[in-house]
Amino acid sequence: MKKYEKENTANHYEFAINETRTLTVIDDVSTQRSEIGILNLSSFNRAYILKVLKSNDLIFTPLVSCKTYVYLWKKHPLAKKEQISFEDLKPYPVLMFDQNAMSSLYFSEEIFADRDYDKIIKTTDRATNLNLMIGMNAYCLCSGIISNELNGDDFIAVPFKDSENSDDAMEIGYITRSNLIMSEAGKNYLEELKKYLKN
Repeated sequence: MKKYEKENTANHYEFAINETRTLTVIDDVSTQRSEIGILNLSSFNRAYILKVLKSNDLIFTPLVSCKTYVYLWKKHPLAKKEQISFEDLKPYPVLMFDQNAMSSLYFSEEIFADRDYDKIIKTTDRATNLNLMIGMNAYCLCSGIISNELNGDDFIAVPFKDSENSDDAMEIGYITRSNLIMSEAGKNYLEELKKYLKN
């Protein structure tokens, strides 16, 4: 992203990068408030979200498919395990993104969002998640794609043992309006994003 920023500082520009609810991402792209939205599809939410996208004249373009990882603090009691199972995780709270009480469960982008967890903490931002991972040994299930530049090196991703089924793969992609003529900044952003995910 640093390279992207340098290449786009020659001209005046205004960027907005929002980490927000799935429905808001869809609404923002649909109403052209945002040019591009990043979403995560799973076997649980795929059919529902694709139906909503179609009804809003939006297109989902896949970027990468990945297995599930457990994202946690590097000093978490489970951090040194080669794989982590649901049974291992039972004593600890799971972190989920708060999609708003008015949203359908199918807008949840977390894999296994429909599972009956004993301890759930819903948050709306990354910083709170990281603090809770340290303070409460909380965890989240994620793609394993983590940025040390954003989150520091105090957190790790451990392969999730109960994700052997290929149907449990997560697919990260972007949404745009079907009739969009993408700006140069948008094209550059996607190129940098593809390079980052490839690495």
